[in-house]
This record gives sequence, C-alpha cells and structure tokens, in this order.
Amino acid sequence: MVESLEDIIAGHSFFSDLDERHVQSLTGCAANVRFDAGTYLFREGEQANHFYLIRQGKVAIEISAPPRKPIIVQTLSDGDVLGWSWLVPPYEWRFHARAVEPVRAIALDGNCLRARCEENHDLGYELLKRFAQLITQRLEATRFQLLDVYAPH
Repeated sequence: MVESLEDIIAGHSFFSDLDERHVQSLTGCAANVRFDAGTYLFREGEQANHFYLIRQGKVAIEISAPPRKPIIVQTLSDGDVLGWSWLVPPYEWRFHARAVEPVRAIALDGNCLRARCEENHDLGYELLKRFAQLITQRLEATRFQLLDVYAPH
C-alpha cells in the first residue's frame, strides 16, 4: 500500500495531534527527496529553505572546527526531523548535514511554510512550539559533544 504525503505527515510523531487542516497546509509544501551517501543536504551559512522528515537512512549533523575535521554533533535516522533554520531569520543553516548512508526524506519548503504561517498564526504557533523543543535538543547535543571534544584526556 502506498502512503500519501498527507498520511506520512499526519502519522509522524513530530506532528502528533496537529489539526487536520494544518496537516493539509504542510502537505501542500512537501515533496519526497533522496540523497546519496556522502551528499551534503546543506552546509552552514547557506540559505535555509527546507526542513526534512527522515524516512530512511542516517544524517550526520556537523559543525566546522578548523583545523580539525568536522565534529559530528548528532546522527539522525528514521523518524527524526532535520532542520530548524528555515524558521529563524536570517534563514541560514547553522550546521552542516551529511547523508551517512542513502537517505529518503520528505522535504518541507520553508518559504511556503513561512507564508502559510503568516496567513494562519495558529499553524505558526503550533510549528514554533514543536521546533522550539527540537532546537533545545540540538543545542543540548552540541553542548555535550563539545564537552567531550574539549575535555582533557
């Protein structure tokens, strides 16, 4: 049985209990995407115009730490949400995201969603509450990773 984008979004834990009309708004901004292993989904400093619901595969969230290799802050996989920079001006990525293995995801267009949130503040508030939790989780993961990297050994 083939699931529709609307079914996938409505069934995703990040959007649990989201009003059906909000799910329809999200679906209108959604598309299926694929990334090969080693491909960057985005890089720090680039325009942030999407976020992703990872359906299959693994994505490493990295920060640059010259002269060292990039530091992997967190690895996301099936069911995780990737990207919050589309929501916060100046809409630029604050991390790199690299496919560790082939990735299937749903990309939600940030420009489309920002416009819909301006039209419907209830939708905007629901998304902001959910993404605020995601931002907090990512900042905590970054904090713990940096404590580990810079701890005396």
